[in-house]
Amino acid sequence: MNEEEYIEQRVDDQILWYSNKSGWNQKVYKRLRVLEIVCAASIPFLVSHVTAETVTLKVVVGVLGVCVAVVSGAVALYKFHENWVQYRSTSESLKHEKFLFLTKTEPYDIDESYPLFVQRIEFIISNENSNWSQYIGKTDEKADLQRSL
Repeated sequence: MNEEEYIEQRVDDQILWYSNKSGWNQKVYKRLRVLEIVCAASIPFLVSHVTAETVTLKVVVGVLGVCVAVVSGAVALYKFHENWVQYRSTSESLKHEKFLFLTKTEPYDIDESYPLFVQRIEFIISNENSNWSQYIGKTDEKADLQRSL
């Protein structure tokens, strides 16, 4: 695979993937947090209007409380914020390496810099995959521990 093919098929593809995943996680995170804030802020307001006759309002307040707990739990469980930041960081690191290579800027200001470029790009991708594997391993360990209790 030559330099042009590698950049197009591997580097640009990974930059796009990480950028898209970062954007998706950012969007989901922000939407869930806004929902959580709106629900949480509505509870004190609605509680001030609860009377013995407003049974429906009591149910609405309860549902809003459940919604806050569920959204908070989902944000913590799925780590949308952490994924957004990590994917953005990986995408930007890949872009940085690509532009250093294309402009022949240090460390790519040497003859035969292509192998070094591939090595550094693959390290970034591999490091991200290792982080993901460690996260999955920790999640599996926690699930095993909870099942044993």
